[in-house]
Amino acid sequence: MSSGAIAKLTPEEVTFYQEKGYLLHKKPLFGPEKMSELSAIFEEQWEAVGRKLNSELDTPHFRDERLLKFLLADEVLDLVEPLIGPNIGLWSSHFICKEPFVGKQTPWHEDSAYWKGRLTRYDGIVTVWLAIDRSWQENGCMRVIPGTHTDGFSEYDSVSGNENIFDTEITKVDDSQAVYFELEQGECSLHDSRIIHGAEANKSPYRRCGYTMRYFSTEAKVIPEKNPGFKIWLARGKDIAGSSFVNG
Repeated sequence: MSSGAIAKLTPEEVTFYQEKGYLLHKKPLFGPEKMSELSAIFEEQWEAVGRKLNSELDTPHFRDERLLKFLLADEVLDLVEPLIGPNIGLWSSHFICKEPFVGKQTPWHEDSAYWKGRLTRYDGIVTVWLAIDRSWQENGCMRVIPGTHTDGFSEYDSVSGNENIFDTEITKVDDSQAVYFELEQGECSLHDSRIIHGAEANKSPYRRCGYTMRYFSTEAKVIPEKNPGFKIWLARGKDIAGSSFVNG
């Protein structure tokens, strides 16, 4: 999609993101009708997998290309472009849902650690986390450790899988430094793929669902042999590094 709209982020917000590794965008990302449409697609997909969580709802746009209407939308790309530049690839998306009372803890981690070896660089990847439900500390909203986005490959220890979504966790994290991403439905956050983040368990009576939309600067190359069956789209601008895109 071509770049024509004016970016919504101020220079001060861009500087904050560069220094801290995250940004809260406390405004509706989509209009009410469009947000309702996205929420309906989530409910449909969640029902289709028997209301199972997380891994079953990874890259849902591979199965349902209606989601490209949202993933390639100017409303999203205009937030992403000031952070990673005008040449943008759609890396992935993921519905993440924590059910009331039983939603597990998400241990401290960096997204980049799970993608190690799949791209040539990780300094230009941003995740837009859109709140489909109200996301609050009470129901296990995301939290980050500001300023921990300069590397992205920390040391991990094993943790129990019964109470955690993942079976590993970053060691030596100072929880007292955590910033909680409290968002109303339709608002979003943005974070660097290397920042240390996680979420506490949802022990409340309120469901917590979000849609992660992940983008990378096409200055990074996606390595084909490390991504079998994976699909990426050219969202805006040009393919700089020579990755193989589904479109563009």
